[in-house]
Amino acid sequence: MTEQVDVLIVGGGAAGLMCGRVAGARGRRVLILDHAKKPAEKIRISGGGRCNFTNIHSAPTAFLSGNRHFCKSAFSRYTQDDFIDLVKQHGIAFHEKKLGQLFCDDSAQQIIDMLLAECAGAGAELRLQTAVGDIAALPDGGYRVEASCGVVECASLVIATGGLSIPKIGATRFGYDVARQFGLEVTELRPALVPLTFQANFLERCKALSGLSVDAEVRHGKTSFREGLLFTHRGLSGPSVLQISSYWDEGEGVAIDLAPGTDVAAMLAGARAASPKREVLTELAAHLPKRLAADILDELGIGGRLAELSKKGIAATGERVNRWQVRPSGTEGYRTAEVTLGGVDVSGLSAQTMEAKGRPGLYFIGEVVDVTGHLGGYNFQWAWSSGFVAGEAA
Repeated sequence: MTEQVDVLIVGGGAAGLMCGRVAGARGRRVLILDHAKKPAEKIRISGGGRCNFTNIHSAPTAFLSGNRHFCKSAFSRYTQDDFIDLVKQHGIAFHEKKLGQLFCDDSAQQIIDMLLAECAGAGAELRLQTAVGDIAALPDGGYRVEASCGVVECASLVIATGGLSIPKIGATRFGYDVARQFGLEVTELRPALVPLTFQANFLERCKALSGLSVDAEVRHGKTSFREGLLFTHRGLSGPSVLQISSYWDEGEGVAIDLAPGTDVAAMLAGARAASPKREVLTELAAHLPKRLAADILDELGIGGRLAELSKKGIAATGERVNRWQVRPSGTEGYRTAEVTLGGVDVSGLSAQTMEAKGRPGLYFIGEVVDVTGHLGGYNFQWAWSSGFVAGEAA
């Protein structure tokens, strides 16, 4: 027997649950389907288990897309303040960690429970461990969806299946396949907010420094981020590296300032004049972790006292610290990527409703869309905002 609903949402993650609660509150009969055993696994594992659920500085400038203006409408209609108010209504304690990032004091599960309670209160049904197969447009409007629970027909179909990042929690290409099936373009897809990897020689230095973190400014072209940089046994990670990975393309280089705000060459020249008997390592280690300072000097073949440090050595050290040029060989891929860059081309969607142009009743929201935020809660805010506007329209 065919089941009839007003709104069928495929995907029980952040965007799908937000859409479900909003559509249900409008009196629509809503069914949310997800193939996973548990809902919103990406929320559960985010922020070290505490969910960086939004950013107080969320704005369109923090997002990459084929059309940087596309997300403005959704953000203007459902802001970070709106989601913060919802969190407060549910009595969830939270704090700002840094750079506007908001985290639960206790657990990411609180955000999931909040969304589930909101959906239940709005009459939106969530059905887990349910696979979705063929989708077809109905002659008189709406869609027919074959699922493991049976055939479902709906007036509005919302695709909220996410991207390709972190396949171990169930990421698939399903949403992109649906978009293509109905004539929408999908932009180039690649891992974003992901650690960078390197070839053998460089990798050996990273391994030797594994676990060491330093404040750094990482630059690619005109884009730069100043946050923590972490050396790992696979290469470079940390917030600044994850951020720049969204802008980096294979074969290109990246510039790193390991002592932002300090002109290392000028500092060493001044120190040599003032304290010539002081060790070069001692001086450099006042501005960098000692292990990193020692590794850099070893690489450059520099040691001894400042008095013995030549102008050429000063310049080389300054260049190596303030303008370190590295050439990644790749990334760790979707396995560790926080998001997928690219997605359903926004030129084929309505910015006001997330509905596919020329395909009445078909919507795409969240990570499956070509809107990708910076690190720090921005991508969750896109899920909330895009889910909200689709929920208001579907």
